Amino acid sequence: MTQRVFSFQNFLIRFVLALVLVFASFNPSGYSWYHWFIDSANKFDPLLILGLVVLLIGWAIYIRATVRSLGAIGTLLALAFFGALVWVMVDYEVLSLDDTTVLQYVVLVMLSAIMATGISWSHVRRRMTGQVDMDEVSED
Repeated sequence: MTQRVFSFQNFLIRFVLALVLVFASFNPSGYSWYHWFIDSANKFDPLLILGLVVLLIGWAIYIRATVRSLGAIGTLLALAFFGALVWVMVDYEVLSLDDTTVLQYVVLVMLSAIMATGISWSHVRRRMTGQVDMDEVSED
């Protein structure tokens, strides 16, 4: 059986893909599927629907992998951790609630980090503990 090594570079690839998915869905710059939909005169434009389907496939993959890997409680803990982190940054005036654009970017990056962690967690856990998920076991 070939042992694949999971590295920080592998995590970064997953993180960048999560960023692309999240920011393609919505971002404060005005260039996202959400804004494309809102500004579209024809809400049933085939290209608009194709974009939605592609985004939904990406979201389904990331959310399913995150919940399966971290579990419901682990996912909630990750959300709570990043929520508390935003609260600390606001409390220590690193972030301002007056500038909602920056706050939106921070939340979108943190959501991407949660999804990248979730999709990578099985690999990380295997490296830390040596435990293998049942999905990863192949019969030879």
